[in-house]
Amino acid sequence: MSATNYQIPTEVDLEFLGGTIPIHWNYHAILMVAVWFVLVPICILIIRFGKPKPTETGLHRKVSIWNAEWWWFSVHKYGLMFAIGMALAGAIMAIVVSGGYSGTLHSIFGIGTIVLGCLQIMGGWLRGKHGGKNYHTARPDDPATWFGDHYNMTTRRRIFEAYHKTAGYFVFFFASGAVTTGLMQYPMPWLAWCIIAMVLITFVAAILLEYGGYRYDGYRAAHGYTMDAPFNKEREFL
Repeated sequence: MSATNYQIPTEVDLEFLGGTIPIHWNYHAILMVAVWFVLVPICILIIRFGKPKPTETGLHRKVSIWNAEWWWFSVHKYGLMFAIGMALAGAIMAIVVSGGYSGTLHSIFGIGTIVLGCLQIMGGWLRGKHGGKNYHTARPDDPATWFGDHYNMTTRRRIFEAYHKTAGYFVFFFASGAVTTGLMQYPMPWLAWCIIAMVLITFVAAILLEYGGYRYDGYRAAHGYTMDAPFNKEREFL
């Protein structure tokens, strides 16, 4: 099994479109590179370095795409949902025009990327309630209203964060493998140079933002830096 022992089809017979049509694999390649080497890195950089500087009471308004103070979370969440949706559509189209699963290294890496990417989105739905002493649903005189999986760092939330953050590295590993083996099957030198450029740009941007001190703790950004917040107290000496 290799990346080069598969005969790439150049046309497909689709009756509902009126017969045989040519397959433009360059569109598939450009789409996947745009998703995994442009959109996804942007979403990751934003969630890592776009959080606001922690304040005493944190963020009060509802976690929502309609609230500007949560823009960094919204871009990460909905940007990745859009990215995975586009990648899934591109993968389905590739399987359809290829007449099924090819079994090449490219297809193995590609399916692995899509499966792990979808699990990332599904895992996000299981992250639990936000909560917080100063959240919009809380009442200052009723601690019972402060509860949230994030605020209290429940076992559910800890499992989510441990998986979500770690699995992201594996998704990108599979995506890199898929793109590399794909370009071995269907060479596009200019696109390979674009990938190298995007990797370098992301690398330099991350270094500069890290150096500039823009990576704030997500819990403290959301719930404030005071020691009465449960997870801050737990990490008092960190």
